[in-house]
Amino acid sequence: MTSPAVDPAPDAPETAPTASRPTTEKPAAAPARRITGAVWAALGIVYVVWGSTYLGIRIAVETMPPFLSAGARFVTAGLLLAGIIAWRQGPAALKVTRRQLASAALVGLLLILGGNGLVVLAETSIPSGLAALLISVVPAWVVVLKATTGQRPSAGGLAGVLLGLAGLAVLTLPGLSGEVKVGGVLLVVVATFLWSFGSFSSARLPMPANPFTASAYEMVAGGLGGLAVGLVRGEQHGLDLTAVSGRSWVALGYLIVFGSLIAFTAYAWLLQAAPLSLVATYAYVNPVVAVALGALVLNEALTWSIVLGGAIVVGGVVLIVSTERRG
Repeated sequence: MTSPAVDPAPDAPETAPTASRPTTEKPAAAPARRITGAVWAALGIVYVVWGSTYLGIRIAVETMPPFLSAGARFVTAGLLLAGIIAWRQGPAALKVTRRQLASAALVGLLLILGGNGLVVLAETSIPSGLAALLISVVPAWVVVLKATTGQRPSAGGLAGVLLGLAGLAVLTLPGLSGEVKVGGVLLVVVATFLWSFGSFSSARLPMPANPFTASAYEMVAGGLGGLAVGLVRGEQHGLDLTAVSGRSWVALGYLIVFGSLIAFTAYAWLLQAAPLSLVATYAYVNPVVAVALGALVLNEALTWSIVLGGAIVVGGVVLIVSTERRG
């Protein structure tokens, strides 16, 4: 899974005028962020790579246990990211306080173990495209969580939430009719809430100042949690690494390098280099990419409920992204 399209953090307060500047002087307008070729290239990576991770997960779990494979993915990616940070910025960039480490670990367990881990487990029983469409309701959860803290949603945001819930109901119909396992659908719904709650909480906890450092600790903590759950579930019993298919190994490697490192780095850079409203469009492009790849590569069926429900959910996300936080 990926981060929510709507920034869960409250808007920063306006800065007070300084003593050296008269209060009658108008503050200088922030320079417009230029949409360069590099921005479009990075956005393309986030669109395609993050959209393709659902397909990668589905292929990996064909012959790999879900939690052990997901845990190995994020522990490896987290350690690689930590190594890159130490190499590029020096070992001091990895230093954090105990509170910051505890916060990063908690967020990592919510995002990686709860959010991503349940999706991996769900994809053992439901199509990757359906999982991606279900996950796209994350921005709706974020709006709901913001409302619990007194941040009143806009009319467009509220309409988007209701539209997203309607689309979620349509997407759930195949599970209720027996066409897919309803347990897998429910797992993804729970995963979207845990991911949203983790993202929402990260803005209110004493996290490491360096977002890359925070992500490294989150991935390692969440990955270790996934390995622990896999061992408790007994996924190691009967596990024969020689029986794992070559395409599952390739999928796991793809998820580590491209899904967890390259795409994340591109996304983090975009948050500083491009308007948020443009960056947030990944939230409704990723599901389309995932559904298309699932149909083309794995011959996943495009039922009427997936097409209609997906269109409704994406419409709701468009409303939320365009009205809740403009950048």
